Amino acid sequence: MRSADVHDNSTDSGADGEADREFLALERELAVFLRRARASSGEMAREVHPELEPAAYGLLVRLEEAGEQRATELAGYFGVGKATMSRQLRALEHLGLVTREPDPADGRASLVRLTGEGLARFRRVRDARRDRYVRKLAGWDRGEVAELARLLHQLNKRAEG
Repeated sequence: MRSADVHDNSTDSGADGEADREFLALERELAVFLRRARASSGEMAREVHPELEPAAYGLLVRLEEAGEQRATELAGYFGVGKATMSRQLRALEHLGLVTREPDPADGRASLVRLTGEGLARFRRVRDARRDRYVRKLAGWDRGEVAELARLLHQLNKRAEG
């Protein structure tokens, strides 16, 4: 095979080369976004409680959004093992942010829910974060914000499957 017959997509100006550049740009922007989101989660976790692990902040988000849940449901939602979830929930319980109560449908299981203190702390931090988004996106049209939310939702739904 001659070298002229070898097709190099990295310099291709056709549709495949364009798609490659688009997906590389998407990957780059998502990497920056995720790096910033991880740092932000750490800050928000510390604002809720100085001893709160950044990874546990997402549990508070989920419990506030979905209400009380079994630990196994939370583990499945986040894609972590039962032992990891149990450790994180014990830490949240120790900090007074969540409580576990027997599940009336199955006495062997328990339901996890936010305490009043946990809910108040979480909402204060969440509302402050929302205010930061409003300020950062002040120049955006509301339709653009809605479109970004719709596209991120679509990306997250596809990632679940």
